[in-house]
Amino acid sequence: MLALGQDEIAKYPFLADAGQYLKDKGFTLEQFGTDPDLKSLIEKAFNRIEVAADGKIYHSDLIGDQASNQAALPREVFSFLLAIVLLKLSGMHTLIKRFALAEARRAEKYLEKDLANISDESKKQLAIRVIDDLFSVQIKKQDDFFVIPVSDYLRHSINFHEREWKLINRHVENGFVFLTPHETVRLIRKELGTYISSKIINAKTPPMITGFEEPVNKLISMSKKFTTYTVTTGEYPPCIKHAIDVLEKGENLPHSGRFMLATFLLSKGQTVEEIAPLFKNAPDYNERVTLYQLNHLAGTSGSGTHYSCPSCEKLKTQNLCFAIPECDNIINPLQFGKKRI
Repeated sequence: MLALGQDEIAKYPFLADAGQYLKDKGFTLEQFGTDPDLKSLIEKAFNRIEVAADGKIYHSDLIGDQASNQAALPREVFSFLLAIVLLKLSGMHTLIKRFALAEARRAEKYLEKDLANISDESKKQLAIRVIDDLFSVQIKKQDDFFVIPVSDYLRHSINFHEREWKLINRHVENGFVFLTPHETVRLIRKELGTYISSKIINAKTPPMITGFEEPVNKLISMSKKFTTYTVTTGEYPPCIKHAIDVLEKGENLPHSGRFMLATFLLSKGQTVEEIAPLFKNAPDYNERVTLYQLNHLAGTSGSGTHYSCPSCEKLKTQNLCFAIPECDNIINPLQFGKKRI
């Protein structure tokens, strides 16, 4: 277990034993449900989940990333712990995934800032240790870059399909890949979200606590917004079936996969309003952004350009091709199911 200072516990509460912190401060969960002075922290925890459910990042009470000698530390840790309790009591797995992703993105911002810190070497070293301890990525500082072994890079970059993450497009010297602070942290985002999610899922579910009933019921109602929308895939090609399956499971589909799915369905005559619900289960779903992007692809906004579904060859380079014999050497997913003469 990493030795964390107050600032780090507030920034990365998932690394600390939040339950022990609660006990050390002399509080029980029951007190938060009955004590008027503490009940506001349940509301803060609920808001923390609500913000995450909307695909946004929780706005911290920290001032300049500092929690020392301020009331910010207990508020940050307590709201995180109470959010987990509310999520466990509600049993809403979709909300857990969204919360974990939002907390990962929040921590990512702090990790990136700490890595780039030129005035406090201790913060930089702690960020390096966090990434190494949690994800076994050995990072070294070299000039203005961070370098990691090629083997570590390949193991983690497999989650990315964009061209810039291909090893051939990276700066590599003596078996090490050069990365900016942003790229270094971005490399482990998926694992960070999975780590936080697993901590929540593996936490014990307490019996219902007096004073927690109302926010728990609100979370159950909130989760209905993210009910899986099932689309009959029929004669859809395997790449499209896979993309829909990923979204229905509430998992993250890369931008290239979303582009493929949206342009395919638009080309099949579906409207933006019919397609948009498919993306509601995405961990980072944002209704306004989704509608804007779909209208842009449909050519109903912006330049008016109508985008086409990528070719099979393009999808192969993005690791989005799941060809089966029935694909019959087609060159575009839109040709799937058509008899070739």
